[in-house]
Amino acid sequence: MAKLLGEVLTWVVITLMVGLTTVVVVAVIFRKAGASLSWYDEVASVLLAWTTYYGAALAALRRGHIGFDDVLLALPRRARAAAVIVAEILVVSFFALLAWAGLEVLSILEGETLVSLTWVPVSLTQSIIPIGAILFIVAELLSLPDYWRDVMAGRSVEHAVMAHGATPDKDQA
Repeated sequence: MAKLLGEVLTWVVITLMVGLTTVVVVAVIFRKAGASLSWYDEVASVLLAWTTYYGAALAALRRGHIGFDDVLLALPRRARAAAVIVAEILVVSFFALLAWAGLEVLSILEGETLVSLTWVPVSLTQSIIPIGAILFIVAELLSLPDYWRDVMAGRSVEHAVMAHGATPDKDQA
């Protein structure tokens, strides 16, 4: 399941980045030609936000966010286990709260549209808040078993990411 989610998130992020790059390049060409696009700023901002949220979920799945593995690994095994549990509870709780707040924001924005593209509802553009938060939680939980195994075995996920660009496969660990 984690591998499938990783593949899907990778392609979503690539697609969003290509889309954002295309919008920016097209907008620059039009501006240089003296015909600025009225919708460029809003669309580029939305694509950047979506790229950020989906990319954050992908990084969570790969355990690529900033961490303190050296500090964690310096702790005795029991304290290390407690620290991982507390950290996971805090992260999942934060993103659950973010998802809830995002849903509240969507209800407040109901009926609003983008300024330059009046046919696009703002709730669609802002739906990434709860979607991204839920994806982050799913990614965090799917990656937890391998992370737990590595931390309890005294292996640093942080160093594996820096050395290889991704977390080690089960075969390499």
